[in-house]
Amino acid sequence: MKFAIWPSFDRSWEETIALARWAEANGFSGFWAADHLLVNGPDDSRPDDDVLECWSVLTAVGAAVPRVRLVSMVSPVSIHHPVVLTKRAITADHVSGGRAVLGLGAGWQGNEHEAYGFDLLAVGPRVRRFAEALQVVHGMLRHDQVTFNGEYYQLDNVACRPRPVGQLPILIGSKGPRMARLTARFADEWNTWGDTTQFAQRSAVVDTACEVEGRDPASLRRSTQAMVFLIDTPAQRERAVGAATPGMSLVGTAGELIELLHQYTALGVDEFAVPDFNLGSSAGERRERLERLNAEVLAHVH
Repeated sequence: MKFAIWPSFDRSWEETIALARWAEANGFSGFWAADHLLVNGPDDSRPDDDVLECWSVLTAVGAAVPRVRLVSMVSPVSIHHPVVLTKRAITADHVSGGRAVLGLGAGWQGNEHEAYGFDLLAVGPRVRRFAEALQVVHGMLRHDQVTFNGEYYQLDNVACRPRPVGQLPILIGSKGPRMARLTARFADEWNTWGDTTQFAQRSAVVDTACEVEGRDPASLRRSTQAMVFLIDTPAQRERAVGAATPGMSLVGTAGELIELLHQYTALGVDEFAVPDFNLGSSAGERRERLERLNAEVLAHVH
């Protein structure tokens, strides 16, 4: 299993690019960026934090850092037209020499939709719109000419130029059965948040969907992420458990975290992303904790 780094999108550009260079130098395989217009606030509030735009960041990192995968986590089609997303991803792919991964989602974060006037839709129509967007993106990435006439999107014999450098992967972020068949049908990579129990349960649903679609489940790359809390004492454990989001966090000593990450490997995870969301309130504190986590935990997981 490989590791990726995932800085919060409200970090400064200086910290973001420094972290990307550090990750590259320390053997990380991926650099992930969330695609949101606002920080998610409680009760759909609208925090005024700085927010860098996802694909601009990924393209700039791709120009400056020569090896890591560049992954959008995930770009919501409720906010971005799928044609524009495809062109952004292909541009990043060319700038980086073929390292872009187009992560896609149906959209979920209420405050940014309300603030900017985007229609999130009820769950059923939202999934139908997402299914159409996937057909558009897949068609543009895999075919020279695309015509599509759907409820939400229409394309009239359009050419997508330039072509991607290679087969630019489509990643779908999902957690429920409603999205599993779309994942099986269109995705090169599937991603979900979760501890090992949640990942195993959701992965089984995706496996079943692959079988229904006549696809070998082993052909689907899998990635996940969780906030990681490295602790040394019972008091630190108590504080970390209180701060951790249930089902989305790992709390433990170095030895315990190594064992948990080995469980992800056994579950078929190809890449595990480490978010920096919980690693401290300053750039220096985040870097110090990440360096310790890498030396004491990640370096011992293969």
